[in-house]
This record gives sequence, structure tokens and C-alpha cells, in this order.
Amino acid sequence: MGLGAAAGAVLVALVALGARPGCGPELSGVFQFMFISECHFTNSTEKVRLVDRYIYNRLQFVMFDSDVGEHVGFTLGEKWAQGLNSDPELMEERRGGVDTYCRHNYQVDAPFSVDRRVPPSVSISLVPSSSQPGPGALLCSVLDFYPAPIQVRWFQGQQELSEHVVATDVVPNAWTYQLLVLLETPPLPPLTYTCQVEHGSLEQPLSRHWEMPPDAARSKMLTGIGGFVLGSVFLALGLGFYLRKKSS
Repeated sequence: MGLGAAAGAVLVALVALGARPGCGPELSGVFQFMFISECHFTNSTEKVRLVDRYIYNRLQFVMFDSDVGEHVGFTLGEKWAQGLNSDPELMEERRGGVDTYCRHNYQVDAPFSVDRRVPPSVSISLVPSSSQPGPGALLCSVLDFYPAPIQVRWFQGQQELSEHVVATDVVPNAWTYQLLVLLETPPLPPLTYTCQVEHGSLEQPLSRHWEMPPDAARSKMLTGIGGFVLGSVFLALGLGFYLRKKSS
């Protein structure tokens, strides 16, 4: 079951009252009237719904819904809706718009929208910790994919990690989408970490693997040893100072 929507907006009139030509900053009032047509599709063109909206200053006052079959007015738009419904030619055009407008445009636009598939590019990077030296997290960047539905999972070896995983919303980026998924726990050598992506453009899941570089693991170990030795030296110096002070 899929839902797609195609919307077009036409600015009908933008009228300035009480103003002289060329005197934009001195406008006493700006009024906006808009007509918007929407096509809603379910299971391709199996079920199609046309919705026309009349909007005045961001307030919808008349709506035509093909499922209802006539215009419906809201507050001050009730009389306007009655007038539209009393026009036989207009009503025939509106009711036929499901085929002449929605289904027709679906066939034209579907190859560039509904049927369009763009596989994601996936990469893993280290994110430094703000509270301690060394890497603090792994970031999986999933970029330039279409359509939006996607699933991203983290694995440690063969075990899926469901905790300490934080993801952004799927963000539009021009004609594609992007997503960032952070594994908050620091990576541990010599374990292998995998970011696995499932998307409609892929025949099988796409996986990217990452493991701590040997130099980074050795550097981390040496840092730990250095810290332990330095701590021991300060402890010995402090203990010696304390004993001398006590003996004197």
C-alpha cells in the first residue's frame, strides 16, 4: 500500500490596496488568494482522490473532494461553495479531474518520482569524544538515496546493537535524501563493526565494515600504560613526601 501526492499551487491574485505604484514599503494591506490541487494515489492508480482547495490569507474556505463529489464551504465560503456546485459544466470538469488531471499526470510523472530509485552511498567515520581522549563513537553516513523509506542497523561482529543507537530524521537533500546514524558506545579492538543498510534501490542489504586500526589500538594502549605509569610516579612521590614529613 503506497501513498503518493502531487500538489500544484497557483497564485491567483496579490492585490495591494491604498498604495501608490512603486511604494512597496507604504502598502496598507496585502491580500492573497490561492487555488491548490492535490492528487492522492493508493496502490498506483487503483484508487485516486482529487482535492481542490481555495485559500484566502492562509485560511481554507472552500474545498472540493472527489470522494464527496461537490464543493464544501467553511464559514464565509459556504455561499461560494453553493455557487460552484450550481455550475453544471464546472462540476463535470471537477469530477472528471480524477482521470483527466490526476491519472494523466501520474503516467507522466511516475518514471521520475514513484519509479525512481537511487542507491545510497554509505560510509563510517570516527567521532571524537568531548569528555575523554580518543574516539568516542562511530557515525554511519547514508547519503544520496531515493525514495525516503530506509532501514539502517549497527552490528558488533554478528550481534545486532539496538541500544545506544541514535539517528537523525531522514532529511531531503535536493532530489535525494540523507540520514546519519550514530553508535554512541566507543569501539573496542579487535571487534568488527558493521553498518547495514536496507533500501528499495538495493537487491540485497549494503554493508560497510569498520575495525580499530592497529596503530590506533596500540596508541590507545600506550596512552593507558603511560597514564598508569605517570599515576604511579605521582603516587610514589606523594607517599615519599608524606613519610619524610611524618618522620621529621
